[in-house]
Amino acid sequence: MASLSLGLLFLCMLVGVHGANVRVSGLHASGLRGDPAGNYPDPYVKVWCGGEPGGMTDWHKDTQNPSWSAVFNFLNVPSSASLKFEIWDKDLNFDDHLGTCTTKVQFGSHSVTCGLSSGTFYYTYSYQ
Repeated sequence: MASLSLGLLFLCMLVGVHGANVRVSGLHASGLRGDPAGNYPDPYVKVWCGGEPGGMTDWHKDTQNPSWSAVFNFLNVPSSASLKFEIWDKDLNFDDHLGTCTTKVQFGSHSVTCGLSSGTFYYTYSYQ
């Protein structure tokens, strides 16, 4: 029994030093605001983990309630890392920032809800 506990402790330390993998999916939002003229937003999301860019979703035209099928994978993420999401409204000249969500990664699978100044952003992630 002691060797099992020691082995588990070693494994936990190894994961803490070398990191684990993060998988982000299920990105969607509701109630996003458009521009002052009343036009619906053309939203997309930029994703980072531990300061490393993971990419961005495609943008959806004229919707306050988008859902993205994109999946983002990050390898060897340290336990001190955070996930960061920026939600944007695509425009012809300059895109409008709709909000930012940040959370420190925790082991396991999680569904997260993030309030924006106007609307709500949702996502799931696993850290294993």
